[in-house]
Amino acid sequence: MPTIPDRNLALELVRVTEAAALGAGRWVGRGDKIAADQAAVDGMRAVLDTVAMSGVVVIGEGEKDEAPMLYNGEEVGNGQGPEVDVAVDPLEGTRLTATGQPNAIAVIAVAERGTMFFPGAAVYMDKIAAGAEVAGAIDLDASPQDNVRAAAGAKGVKPSEMSVVVLDRDRNQELIAGLRDVGTRVVLITDGDVAPAIAAANPRRPVDLMMGIGGTPEGVIAAAAVKALGGAVQGRLWPRSDDEREAIVGAGLDPDVKLTTDDLVGGDNLFVAATGVTDGALLSGVRYTRDGAETDSIVIRSRSGTVRRVQAWHELDKLARFSGREYR
Repeated sequence: MPTIPDRNLALELVRVTEAAALGAGRWVGRGDKIAADQAAVDGMRAVLDTVAMSGVVVIGEGEKDEAPMLYNGEEVGNGQGPEVDVAVDPLEGTRLTATGQPNAIAVIAVAERGTMFFPGAAVYMDKIAAGAEVAGAIDLDASPQDNVRAAAGAKGVKPSEMSVVVLDRDRNQELIAGLRDVGTRVVLITDGDVAPAIAAANPRRPVDLMMGIGGTPEGVIAAAAVKALGGAVQGRLWPRSDDEREAIVGAGLDPDVKLTTDDLVGGDNLFVAATGVTDGALLSGVRYTRDGAETDSIVIRSRSGTVRRVQAWHELDKLARFSGREYR
């Protein structure tokens, strides 16, 4: 049995995120984030079982007693392919979907078995993500001002020409003030920092850095994509309380250590696929017509450095007959 993922896996994974996006897309703007998330999980899980791999979910929907599908530790794939770690977010941006806001995506990342960081009780992480051009210039221990100056210097531009995406949270207000102190354009988002992190690593997107305290699982998924694009992510676990710090330490993790890209995803053979649910900086959302739907996806393979943009047209009636699932 093969143990290393091959190039055929990349385009199989985009079918997984397309199914999740098509499931969630019908719930855009309907105000029900739970139903949107469940539709994405159902769609992703159904197609994931057909992928030729022997996968274990490292980053999923939660523990088994909380998540009946795509829970941490669940075995996925048809069991006949390479042994891999799998990180999924069937719907990153449940609230964005429910309220019809930008940047909701379905995303999956796959790496060689045993190479993905498992965050355990660590819910939040302070992180910074950048593309290849400035990967060597960023440092999580530096001030926001110094990071922007260093990144701007690496790009050959002024700090005022830089754009940094930050989650709009009280915990990030000091960071936001520091960025604005050097005249940087700060793009505030309400939810979902995986898509902006990927955009920051993609030289064809108008984002230079992603910074701030956000979800730890999202940080691992983002690290896989950013690494595959040649960029870098640095992070540090951010416990919200003494009890959470104790739980993190009890799990053998050090909340004071600065984690590198390789700490978060150690493998060099990575595959990432993402499909837009709503329009955003990275991808367009699902478009429905009377006869079908159009999806916009990105597929990344680290070993070859290939980044594919996949625009697909789905005839929903045929897809329903083929898959046994209803998409209307």
